[in-house]
Amino acid sequence: MIQLGPYTLDNRLVLAPMAGVTDRPFRIMCKQLGAAMAVSEMITSDKRLWKTAKSSLRMNYDGEPGIRSVQIAGGDPEMMAEAAKLSAERGAQIVDINMGCPAKKVCNKAAGSALLKDEGLVKEILDAVIESVDIPVTLKTRIGWSQAHHNGIRVAHLAQDAGITAIAIHGRTRECKYHGPVNYEAIKQIKSEVSIPVFANGDIDSPEKALQVLEYTQADGLLIGRAAQGRPWIFNEINHYLETGEKLKAPTATEIQTLLLSHLRALYEFYGDFMGVRIARKHVGWYLQTQPTHEIFKKDFNRLESCQEQLAAIQTFFHQLIRTGSIAA
Repeated sequence: MIQLGPYTLDNRLVLAPMAGVTDRPFRIMCKQLGAAMAVSEMITSDKRLWKTAKSSLRMNYDGEPGIRSVQIAGGDPEMMAEAAKLSAERGAQIVDINMGCPAKKVCNKAAGSALLKDEGLVKEILDAVIESVDIPVTLKTRIGWSQAHHNGIRVAHLAQDAGITAIAIHGRTRECKYHGPVNYEAIKQIKSEVSIPVFANGDIDSPEKALQVLEYTQADGLLIGRAAQGRPWIFNEINHYLETGEKLKAPTATEIQTLLLSHLRALYEFYGDFMGVRIARKHVGWYLQTQPTHEIFKKDFNRLESCQEQLAAIQTFFHQLIRTGSIAA
């Protein structure tokens, strides 16, 4: 078990924060399918933007079960502290600081992984956020800014000394973004340097890979990100494999259809029909990306404009898969 302040994770798997993905419907689904915790989409520390429809939805945790972890991003210590305080007042039980996002629109504002270039500012932000709240604060970061600038160990020490509860390490630099091999050796070195819980992150896309990364890095837990897109049951698969050494059977077409329809209905309820239909399109693309004829279906599906049309199309698609027995794992 992993302890994060007063909260105990019942397994070693956490859904990583992903902008445009880890909204409330997706977080709830992943928790139901084996994630011990799910971290929210990144919320800007600039309060001027909090009144937008997008921000208000990102800060909606109503009725969300389990531990509520909210990620904040920014480059100003005072603004980050205020964002943490307001997040706690709105229901966050853990605040996560983003120092890992490699996106240009984030790094160009001296936030995300861009902060790794300025360790003094890193310390100021860590200190300010931790002093502003009485709930656990975690950190998500990378092994460094560039291949020539690995400072993950120093940042991890700064985090531990500041009072960070746990740290998640993506095993690439900002320069790498999401390309190239993950440097699990760097994660292993960071884990050996600190006593707080360390979560490994990066290209963990199967039960076998999960075990391999845990054994090699000696990390306390894992953050699962892109591998959960369209495959939220990966948490159950990994948990079962870690506990028994055996692989679960792949979900049947009927089981996937049930999960997908449930996910779509949750999106419609959360976003409303207009936005829900549009957000559903990318999730459907992920769920069906391994299925026969999915590219043809996706083009037609993306033209649909109503919830009822989308639900009917999914049911027809899976009826064909089930009838022909051509489901792909």
